[in-house]
Amino acid sequence: MEKKVITTSGAPAPIGPYNQAILAGNFLFVSGQVAINPVTGNIDAKDVIGETHQVMHNLKAILAEAKMDFSNVVKTTIFLSDMSLFATVNEIYGKYFSGEFPARETVAVKGLPKNVNVEISVVAVK
Repeated sequence: MEKKVITTSGAPAPIGPYNQAILAGNFLFVSGQVAINPVTGNIDAKDVIGETHQVMHNLKAILAEAKMDFSNVVKTTIFLSDMSLFATVNEIYGKYFSGEFPARETVAVKGLPKNVNVEISVVAVK
């Protein structure tokens, strides 16, 4: 199976030993994205609403680089710093999809990179 690294300046550069995404056959595995603004390299969002929008914009840029969009997403994983943020993140997340939603799990974790409140990874298929 052919494996290709997907990289775009429209999303933040990895902050560790991983890639933004890997295209394996028709499947795209996108690394978890946090609210790093790819232009500034900082967390510019002031709250979980801004964080979630930035995360979704980062995912959108990576999907676009692979010639896909949110309609190609079949699976997502959402990590939250606290489950009390679920309703807010869920509402914003849902607006980025139309038609059929992907499979998903949402978990609260003790901590996330850069002390953010939300991280989302996706799997998409052509």
